[in-house]
Amino acid sequence: MSETEQAAELPAPVVRGEPVEIAAGVYVIPDGRVPLVPNVGIVLGDRDALVVDTGMGPRNGERVLGHARELAAGRRLLLTITHFHPEHGFGAQVFTGDAAIVYNRSQLVELHAKGAAYTEMFRGFGEAVAAELEGVELVEPDITYDGEADLDLGGRTVQLRTYGLAHTRGEQVVFLPEERILFTGDLAETRQFPIFPYFPPDDVDVDGGRWIDVLAQLEALGPEIVVPGHGEVGDVGLLAAVRGYMTLVRGETDRLAAEGLDADAIVAALEPELRSRYPDWDSPEWIGFAIRCFFDGLGG
Repeated sequence: MSETEQAAELPAPVVRGEPVEIAAGVYVIPDGRVPLVPNVGIVLGDRDALVVDTGMGPRNGERVLGHARELAAGRRLLLTITHFHPEHGFGAQVFTGDAAIVYNRSQLVELHAKGAAYTEMFRGFGEAVAAELEGVELVEPDITYDGEADLDLGGRTVQLRTYGLAHTRGEQVVFLPEERILFTGDLAETRQFPIFPYFPPDDVDVDGGRWIDVLAQLEALGPEIVVPGHGEVGDVGLLAAVRGYMTLVRGETDRLAAEGLDADAIVAALEPELRSRYPDWDSPEWIGFAIRCFFDGLGG
């Protein structure tokens, strides 16, 4: 089966789940392990409610906004996006006028640079994906910050933190320090090979080594509940599992490169081994991208 045929058989990337309360006043709309559907967060304070990610396109944005309005029950809405990729933030347009949109400046710069190109790339993933992108508009945040920002929702503080280039230029995590709840965006997934959007020469804004370091920093926060970009909600062990995989890929890529193998040969050698070592992980197509990213970074 060709990649085009596989894409055509993917389920529609639609947010279909109902909000699940993972802690008092903290909800996740689960992705259901549907490709290109993110976990969406809704965090309630006494005064405001924060939405974390929107899904892809206006239809998903409307679904998320509807759930947010119901749970907020009159609270003022805020929206933040973990990173610029279409399945996470390209439903933001429907929140305009209903919510203040806030995220970091580096994410905005990346949206400006790549948003249109990623829209076209995603449209090529099949008719179901293209349908969700119909009528999509890229909107500006109302508030941008550099490095970090704290949101007071009324009786509940939410920390927005940026660690720099890793999965993207400006991946943002959302941390509830009192409840020890962490939303990672695509810095971590559950039972899924990490998404390495490493597409040279068009997009090389991925740094596997820094990504490993960021995961260690996130572990040091001591989260008790971890909401990944995709996959089931877990705990700090989820971060350790992703970091362990990436450390293994980096080490094996370094070893085989030192033996004189080129990137193609390393992919051919390692991909079957990694598929076997992680048999219950989805999206093995990302293994080769990770290897090439680490290989090209050797000596950098």
